[in-house]
Amino acid sequence: MRDVVITGVGLVSSAGEGLEAHLKALACGTPNTDAASFEPFPVHPAVPLEWDRQIPKKSDQRQMEPWQKLGCYAAGLALDAAGAKEDAALKGRMQLIVSAGGGERDYAVDGQILTGLRQADNPGVFLNERLMGDLRPTLFLAQLSNLLAGNISIVHGVTGASRTFMGEESSGVDAIRIARERIASGQDDIFLVGGSYNAERPDVLLIYEMGGFLWKKPYASVWERPAQGGGMILGSGGCFLVLESREHAAARGAKPLAAIAGVASDRSRRKPDSVETALHDLSRQLGAKPDTVISGATGIKAITDEERATLKDIAPGAAVHATGDLVGHTMEAQAPIGVALAAGLIAGGQAGEALVTSIGHWRGEGAIRLTKA
Repeated sequence: MRDVVITGVGLVSSAGEGLEAHLKALACGTPNTDAASFEPFPVHPAVPLEWDRQIPKKSDQRQMEPWQKLGCYAAGLALDAAGAKEDAALKGRMQLIVSAGGGERDYAVDGQILTGLRQADNPGVFLNERLMGDLRPTLFLAQLSNLLAGNISIVHGVTGASRTFMGEESSGVDAIRIARERIASGQDDIFLVGGSYNAERPDVLLIYEMGGFLWKKPYASVWERPAQGGGMILGSGGCFLVLESREHAAARGAKPLAAIAGVASDRSRRKPDSVETALHDLSRQLGAKPDTVISGATGIKAITDEERATLKDIAPGAAVHATGDLVGHTMEAQAPIGVALAAGLIAGGQAGEALVTSIGHWRGEGAIRLTKA
């Protein structure tokens, strides 16, 4: 089995742009939140970006929804960091795995349809007619999950095989897992992997609030929220990683930040102690002995309490950081962001071995072990 290393990180969120900005924010511990725009729901808003720097054509920018622009921008940063941006031949065989949600809504059309349904004689017929007539093909395509991968291919020239995974937090874990396993086995040499999320959307806030998942009080850290009922604060951001075999990186003169020693995922049936059991199992599978943990804990009561207690067993004495306190809960981008931060800490000598956890708000558990490159 070949070693798999991280040679490029592209990261944007409420904490800033680039890995260095995020490591500084992690050290100072002051979160960037917006409590007013979607009151009573706080969010971590993405910082303003100069889109032209990574998406030069205005026509490309116009046809992307915010989550796609965040992801496309982060992908460009990762390619720059890996020294691959100007290598057309390398990008032509670079493979792409994206973890993505279901796209964004046209609020004007949704509002018109919902208003008309109240007076419609036959709501079903009315709904079908309006959906057929009001949703332009280009609008519908902009909502497709695999459009982020398509835009990355168009804008950045990454034209190897492409895969898009859906499944909220688990999709981010499995995107990294599949890329790592294919490289380790010798099937492929280099991947661009990651995801993005736009939390500044009334529709997603409504969806998660209907499930009882959101935090509606003044800001509190992930670990403090369970004692007050629990809940998650969503965050906007994007993160992409360039993964490649150690030999491939050395041959092109790329310096690795860290190695991905293993990725494990599960999907336990949630009941008391299921998260504890899953995390113990995942840690054993990876042979993890971390001195640093990057936790994707949500702040939701039971699962966050279980993770915190379990981390004391599987990583005694380790420094524990929660991505939710830094950038908010970024769903599909959560695991890639955790891996990016862990790689940065290892590259900077602040960690020797790191464990990244991802406990889905509803389903899905994952763990990723990183070591020195």
